[in-house]
Amino acid sequence: MSNLQQRVITAFCLVVGLGGVLFFFSATMAIMAFAIIAACAAWEWGGLMGQPQSARVMYALLTLPFFWQIDMLQARLLPVLFVLSAVFWLLLVPFWLWRKWTLRGNDFFGYAIGFIVILPTWAAMVYLYSKSPWLLIAAMAIVWVADIGAYFTGRALGRHKLAPGISPGKTWEGVAGAVAGVIAYGLVWVFLLPKSMGGQVSGLLSVMGMHYASLLFLLLLVALTGMGVLGDLFESLLKRQAGLKDSSGLLPGHGGVLDRIDSLTATLPLVAGLLYFFT
Repeated sequence: MSNLQQRVITAFCLVVGLGGVLFFFSATMAIMAFAIIAACAAWEWGGLMGQPQSARVMYALLTLPFFWQIDMLQARLLPVLFVLSAVFWLLLVPFWLWRKWTLRGNDFFGYAIGFIVILPTWAAMVYLYSKSPWLLIAAMAIVWVADIGAYFTGRALGRHKLAPGISPGKTWEGVAGAVAGVIAYGLVWVFLLPKSMGGQVSGLLSVMGMHYASLLFLLLLVALTGMGVLGDLFESLLKRQAGLKDSSGLLPGHGGVLDRIDSLTATLPLVAGLLYFFT
């Protein structure tokens, strides 16, 4: 079976699985499914740190009681997690990429950073899902649309490398394609979808509280696209430092869970945080 066939089959299974979790599982089962995904990401994170298999399994299992505590103490922990994630991605990660820090050599630091990446992502998935499964899909689709736009534009027009020392395949043209795709996606939400389907977007626009809400909404989508690029580059740097092509082989043709959610770890907590604090 070719790599393309593997990618298509795996992608189909992921879409069907996600749809089943969001629309046919109970809320409790969906939260548990999100926890399994996050625990797999934690297992892969241990691999990026160069940890032995036993330590990786223990780290993945250790995340589970944290998920339970977050679910039990949402009112106290959600704002802390969303703010912590925003500070990490907006302030620390750009500097991290510039300095090319590594996870290796300090296990406590590496595991702590893993929690900062993984726990808010799980919390954001649960929070957005609790509002509406469609809202979670809409937030995730920002990254999916950006990835598609970047892939095709980069292949067709890519000439200028974005970060050759971190991810040689990414180009500025690809980033431009991602931004264009996300803007088109935002315009669909703002102008074309029926009002009955745009309730969540309307709520976010009202949060802006400004006359140019639609423009600000599109600018927010562009900013989220930039955050997704940061998430992608961050994981690419960690894989490069670990000497890995993929975070794991859990998803044939796609690599690992972290390979699929690297951009989401940067964007979902920010989306959830905006909704949490301003709606």
